Amino acid sequence: MRFSQLSLRSIRSRSKRRSARARGFSLVEMLVAVAIVGLLVGLVGPAAMRQLQASRVNATEAQIDQLRAALDIFQIDTGRLPPEDVGLTALVSDPGVPGWNGPYLRDGQMPQDAWGGAFLYRNDGNTVRVISLGADGQPGGEGRNADIAG
Repeated sequence: MRFSQLSLRSIRSRSKRRSARARGFSLVEMLVAVAIVGLLVGLVGPAAMRQLQASRVNATEAQIDQLRAALDIFQIDTGRLPPEDVGLTALVSDPGVPGWNGPYLRDGQMPQDAWGGAFLYRNDGNTVRVISLGADGQPGGEGRNADIAG
């Protein structure tokens, strides 16, 4: 009986040691996992950043469309567009124009573009433009820094 208890204990002890080793990772396995994660980040990261930039441009274009629609309603109500010196603030606060029935923007606040910049308003008498200066906040630019106008 004593022999069977000893052999049973040694079998249990060996299986515990084996299962403890099986639960851990070797250094090589860890390095391979880190290398794979690094490759995935290197491949997916730039594509994700391009997608983020494209979504900011799309969001800014949509905001410009909303501002243009609000300007159209302002023009219907007052019979004219706001002068350039008053600008887009005429959409949220009464510029003293007869027929003003605003605010024309939700929550009565001016939105900012996707980069946190203010929209510009240009009215030369013939054409009206709403402009975002893009990622760099400076006039002109190329690529992601290009102005977005509508």
